[in-house]
Amino acid sequence: MYRFFLILALLIILYYLIRRAIRKTGQEGALEKPKDGGALGNHMVQDPVCRVFIPRDHAVKESIGGQTYFFCSRGCATAFEKQLSA
Repeated sequence: MYRFFLILALLIILYYLIRRAIRKTGQEGALEKPKDGGALGNHMVQDPVCRVFIPRDHAVKESIGGQTYFFCSRGCATAFEKQLSA
C-alpha cells in the first residue's frame, strides 16, 4: 500500500515539473522583443504616484526633467509634477 502512495506522489511531482517547464517555455516565447526594436504594447509599467500597473500603450506618457514617466491618468501626471516642484 505504501508503494502505491509513493508512486502517486512521484507522479504528482512529475506532473507539476512538466507543467512548470511548459509554462516557462511559453512565457519565454511571449517575452521576445519585436524585430523592429519597438517596445511591446502589452508591457506593464507602474505609475509612480498611485503605484498601479497599466499597459504601456494605454499609459499617459510624460517627459519631466529629461526623464520619461508613465501614468495611469492625466491627474496622476499633474500630481507628480506638483510633487517635484514642491
